[in-house]
Amino acid sequence: MRVALNATPLLSPLTGIGQYTYQVAKGLQNDPEVNPSYFYAGVWSDQVREASTNIGSMGATQQSFRSVIKKAIPDGVRYRLSRAWRQRSFSKGCQTHQIQVYHEPNFLTYKHDVPTVLTVHDLSWIRFPHTHAKAHVAEMNHYFPDSLMHADKIVTVSEFVKQEVQDVFGISPDRIVAIGEGAEDLFQPRQLFETQNVLDRFDLKHGKYILAVGTLEPRKNLIVALNAYSRLSDAVRAEYPLILIGMKAWLANEFDKNLALVAPLIDAGQIRLLGYQPREDLAVVMSGALCLVYPSIYEGFGLPPLEAMASGVPVISSNVSSIPEVVGDSGVLIDPHDTEALSEAMERMIEDNIYRNQMAQKALERSQLFSWRNCVEKTIAVYREVLNPVSGAKT
Repeated sequence: MRVALNATPLLSPLTGIGQYTYQVAKGLQNDPEVNPSYFYAGVWSDQVREASTNIGSMGATQQSFRSVIKKAIPDGVRYRLSRAWRQRSFSKGCQTHQIQVYHEPNFLTYKHDVPTVLTVHDLSWIRFPHTHAKAHVAEMNHYFPDSLMHADKIVTVSEFVKQEVQDVFGISPDRIVAIGEGAEDLFQPRQLFETQNVLDRFDLKHGKYILAVGTLEPRKNLIVALNAYSRLSDAVRAEYPLILIGMKAWLANEFDKNLALVAPLIDAGQIRLLGYQPREDLAVVMSGALCLVYPSIYEGFGLPPLEAMASGVPVISSNVSSIPEVVGDSGVLIDPHDTEALSEAMERMIEDNIYRNQMAQKALERSQLFSWRNCVEKTIAVYREVLNPVSGAKT
């Protein structure tokens, strides 16, 4: 089965969609039934590229060139020009590689004549447009409906997103299949001696910090985590710092304003921003955390909670969107706007060792319900289905 996967998300440091694309790409490469070809922003390859882990890896000349282009050409025009060039390369490659199935893991499909599988991760630009750049919202509103209509089968990363797609776009449920994501084997419980080398680099102590992971953008709602943490006593904060891992995204200036409100805690080393970290380091830091806090207001799946669970780390997360579907009763679910409840949950995790250990065990057990292997196997089953459709029109 000759499959084309748009692997363009692998050209940037991995976040949610990039991680999904990477895991599917690796899974296809290891499956004897599939002969995959990967499309990288206009270039075809039969190899899975390792994503960049260096945010600043782009050369100064390239950064300067992109900056000039961005200022000279309006967003919408620039996107259409880029899209047209990639479309031409994609169409030519599909013919050259005799593609039988095309899988688009990142919302917007290219035009072609082969059966299409489209992955939808969320509808955040519709539900929370203020958390996205206006140009991005405009692009998604313009192109996404056509992508949905063109797809032979739609994969969503949760039952929650499946229902969202049905409700918003009126898509028949038999055209949609929910396939959950997984946690890499990197994310596993570790003892102190296994984490010490990495934690020493960040001046952290095993089991002595609270962790928050996610792109620093409005939807992740990290301001609530900052405010909740600031309610803890100074003595507790001195012993258990709050560690934020994630790169800055759109509206970073707004996040910086929020950071200014807790500047004394940052100066005291009680709140620390580690930026984007390679997966290998993230997994170690995750496994050494006292707990993970994840107060996001909207997620299509929510990988960080699952990765914490697989690491044997208890989770405090919001009770909205897809997150309860992932965490279940193995974590503490709170209203993402309830600062006091989050602060109290942090405090209990710190003070009640028996409770914390019980929640950690429940989290580890529940994490075993999810795996990337299962995700890939179910995705390949969808490929088979679109290659051999039973009957029925797209509605």
